[in-house]
Amino acid sequence: MTNDLTRCAWVTADPLYQAYHDTEWGVPLHQDDRLFELLVLESAQAGLSWLTILKRRQAYRLHFADFRPERVAAFSQPQIDALLQQPALIRNRKKVESAVHNARAFLAVAEDFGSFDRYLWQFVEGRPVIHHWARGDAVPASTPLSERISQDLKSRGFSFVGPTIIYAYLQASGVVMDHLTTCFRYPVLNPIGQ
Repeated sequence: MTNDLTRCAWVTADPLYQAYHDTEWGVPLHQDDRLFELLVLESAQAGLSWLTILKRRQAYRLHFADFRPERVAAFSQPQIDALLQQPALIRNRKKVESAVHNARAFLAVAEDFGSFDRYLWQFVEGRPVIHHWARGDAVPASTPLSERISQDLKSRGFSFVGPTIIYAYLQASGVVMDHLTTCFRYPVLNPIGQ
């Protein structure tokens, strides 16, 4: 990775941030464990910077059983209390409890639909929504799609899944491709010029 590439406006000079933008953000995800990881991290990010979460990601992987939802769903109250003592995590009780609660809801959705991936991608008929934003300030914080998915997730028992969090989740997981048209990743993730 080099600093002379044209990236999306939100990317700073931090190498961790650049690596995330250059290799992960906006790439379509279909593995349930990875989709669960992003859901936990996006929920933990509420009110904080994404870079703060990226810097703690390895600690989250360690303490949240590498984001295996079946293991997180089984966390007991003493395990949750122990997580709240870990300085490398965001020690917000509601967010930690939400991650465990959402793991249970995640597994229920996966059972109902065959996978969480199948559930999520059915909202866009299996194909990423590709936007053509030229400026960072044109990108919305939420959309009717994120509002619809947020409402559906809440009806299935999820928490910390408001429309803004879900829009960031959709962007991160590649359900929505919001790289700016000036970004070097835009033609890579929009190869046929949709």
